[in-house]
Order: sequence, then C-alpha cells, then structure tokens
Amino acid sequence: MIEVAPNSTMFRKRSPRSRGGLVSNSAADSSIFGVPRVNLAATIRGERFAFTSLAEVFAKANEEKSGDQLAGIAARTERERVAAKLVLAELTLAEIVDDPLIDPDSDEVGRLILDQLDDAAFGPLRGLTVGAFREWILDDATTGAQLAAIRRGVTPEIASAVAKLMSNKDLVVAASKIRVVTRCRNTMGERGVLGIRVQPNHPSDDLGGILLSAADGLTYGCGDAVIGVNPATESVDVVEHVLRGLDRLIDAFEIPTQACCLAHVTTQLACLDRGAPVDLLFQSVAGTEAANRSFGVDLGLLREGRERVLESHDARDVAWVGRQVMYFETGQGSALSAGAHHGIDQLTLEARAHAVARAFDPFLVNSVVGFIGPEYLFDERQIIRAGLEDHFMGKLLGLPMGVDVCYTNHAEADQNSADNLQLLLATAGCNFFMGVPCSDDVMLNYQSTSYHDAAAVRSLLSLRPAPEFEAWLAARGIGAARAVERDQARGRILHELETVLRGSET
Repeated sequence: MIEVAPNSTMFRKRSPRSRGGLVSNSAADSSIFGVPRVNLAATIRGERFAFTSLAEVFAKANEEKSGDQLAGIAARTERERVAAKLVLAELTLAEIVDDPLIDPDSDEVGRLILDQLDDAAFGPLRGLTVGAFREWILDDATTGAQLAAIRRGVTPEIASAVAKLMSNKDLVVAASKIRVVTRCRNTMGERGVLGIRVQPNHPSDDLGGILLSAADGLTYGCGDAVIGVNPATESVDVVEHVLRGLDRLIDAFEIPTQACCLAHVTTQLACLDRGAPVDLLFQSVAGTEAANRSFGVDLGLLREGRERVLESHDARDVAWVGRQVMYFETGQGSALSAGAHHGIDQLTLEARAHAVARAFDPFLVNSVVGFIGPEYLFDERQIIRAGLEDHFMGKLLGLPMGVDVCYTNHAEADQNSADNLQLLLATAGCNFFMGVPCSDDVMLNYQSTSYHDAAAVRSLLSLRPAPEFEAWLAARGIGAARAVERDQARGRILHELETVLRGSET
C-alpha cells in the first residue's frame, strides 16, 4: 500500500491556484459525457492554450508520433505539447477515471476497464495528481512489491498519462522495478532472466525449414519464451501441420518450452478440435471494440478460447508448471490503421490493448513496436520511445511484457536503431525479445533481433534463460564454458534433428 507522511507534499491534490512565473493554469469550460472539467488551460510565455477535452490533452501531451499527426490530433508545436503536459500533470487520477475517453456504453473495452478497476487498490490513488504519481513511481523508496500492490487500481488511461510525463530514462528506471512472473511449461519473468522467442518463419510454411531454423535458435540458447511461428497461409491444415511438427521437436529433445502457431484464434481452435496440441493460444488485440472487431475477435471469443485450451491442457500428458495459456501481441497504431481510434492518441489506445490482454492472465505479451510502419512511428527516435512506453505501461498494468524490437524496410531506422532499443529494454527488465535468423524475417519481410543478438545481450548484462530451460541447455552442453564443447553440442542437436524431420514427412 502507498504510505504518505502527514506533511508530505509528494502526494498532493491538484491545486487551482496559479503556478506563478512564466506558466499559469486556469479553468476551461468543457465536459465529456456531462462531467465538468477544470484546469484544461495553461499559459506559457504569454501564449494561452485552452484544451476542449481530456482526449485533446492526452493527445497533445504525447511525444511526437507520426500516427497522431496522421490522425490530426497531435500537438502543433512543442510549446503546445508542454502546455498539455502541464495540464495533464495537475489532473488527479480520479478525474481521469471519472471521465472516460471513450463512452463505455458503446465500447466493450471501456466496460472491461471499469470492471477491472479494484476500488480498494484505487482508493489511495484517487486524489493524487498524475505528476505526483510519477514522482512516487520513480522514488528510490518505491519498490516493485508496492507497484504490484496497486496495479489493479491503475487503469490504462492512468498508465498512459504517467508515461507521457516520463523521459526515456524514467521509463527504463520505472519498468526495471517491476517483475511479472508467468508459468506454462516453464517459468518466465524472474529478475535476471531474459527470454527469447524463436521465430522460425518460412515463406512457404515448409516444416523442414521451420524445424531447422528452430533448432538453430536452440543452439544459441534461444526459445525459452516460446517457439512461435507466423504461418504464411491462414489454413487449418497448414497450422495443424506446424503445431504437430513443433510438438514433435519439443518432445524429441525434451525441451522445457512451449510452442505456438500465430494464426487467427479461430484457426488455432479449429486445430484444437482436430486434436492438435495447443500450448499457447495467440491473438493480436487492440484498444477498442471496433479495432478488435476488425481483427475478427471480441472478448467473448477470447474468453471461450482460453477456457478450451485450459481444458485441453488438463487432458494432455505434459508436466505443466502453470496455467497461463494466452499469448497476445499489440502495437501502437493498430486502432488507427483499422479506422477505429475514436480520436484517441495511439499511446493511450496501446494501454487499452494492454487492458484487454490483462483480462486473460497471459503467459506472454509483446508489442510489435515498429512493425506497423512509419505511418505510425516514423523513425528511430519514435520507435525507441514507443518501445520504452509500451514496455513500461504493460509492466505497470501487470503484464509479462516483451517487445519485438523491429522496423520495416521503409522506416527511417536500421539495425543500430534496434541495437539501441534492445539494450535499453534489457536494462529495463524486458521479459523477452524475438530471435530471428540473422535478424531478417524472410516471410514477414521486416527486421527484428537475431539469435546472436540475444546471446550478446545476455552476456553483456549477465542475464540468463528461464531456469528450467537453462538447466536443459546445461544438460545438453549448450551452456558449456568452452567454445569447442558448445560447438559439439550444437552439432549433436542438428544431427538429432534428422529424426524429427523424418517424422514430419509421415
């Protein structure tokens, strides 16, 4: 719980008084859904900025994003951005919760957010300003346990608001305090652990190519988060073939990890109906009902899918170490790209997507931060900023947050950009990254992080794989100290792969 000394000024309610000096705040006559609003105006060096709604304050307080500019809601000048940040910093968390940015009566994600809010956890936070909440999060005395205790009292809009007031360094420092541990076939998220998803995509879904690429990743110590394949073809036959092949690989090598084929949730459930093994049920999600509808999903379908996979796990002869079975991907700009953003900035909508994921107790969540393209995150600076924001907000909301550190070939970014963001996120305690052969996904045609990137980051920052996976690597000799022994172990795995490949042909 949050404890405040009687004379503390850190947790103050918003004051209507003038701030004095070069900046002053004043009341603005505005309301959303009939809720009166104050302090939606600020004056900086004689220039007055009056915002008409909380949504406008949120949008214009956001750091520069090409997506917000495309939507026509971004700050027009840096001075206007600063004015919006000043107004946002003085709002109380209760004012944000009491004034929904999207009418919950017309949006099931909005209703979910209100249903998720724990009154007991939110109680101590109600009167805090966003600025004061930021100060408490960053205070050296505030621990990860304290942040975990209030996570159910934090709405996505609150997480977005406080992120807008943080520098990149602040986002790293704050996120580094928070660990979110999850369990399926192994344990992810413990402090000092960096997981890697092996992403062995193939442009024609050739199972031999997929398994060879996956085995290559295993020899680099990758694959503890998941061996996850994006199918090139949305076909029940193809996805079932991939799921059964990955399951044979895991069984043959007795690997303590989970497999996933990242098709649409309905395709995966159709495979489940055929008896195919589904370790993790995947789906991309967004922050509005309309955006999720454009993905072909709603909350009811996700709820049904989770229940069905849990039932299937009970019937399988697998040494599960936990019951978290969902895997979600999110990304800034997804709602705007679907024409379903309701005039809300993309950072806030990303936080709302996190609320959707949180409702299903996921094993893995990751933002595909640069994948949607430069229309939404134009260059390296915007991609890095968004990656740090997404990771922090997810952790604050209680998600086991990973990041696909990536960019498309027409973005103003390169592999040095990816290196920079990966190192920042690893320092921030990111749960997992992607492992793509040579960083180049030949099926999805974008750039991510590689198997050898993962090995380098783990070595540089003294991070380890998931504990069960680390023990498996040691038993296989892949974690051996001497390079010659590691090379021999890799050779044995690739040789033994022939058995699995022969089985995939039957």
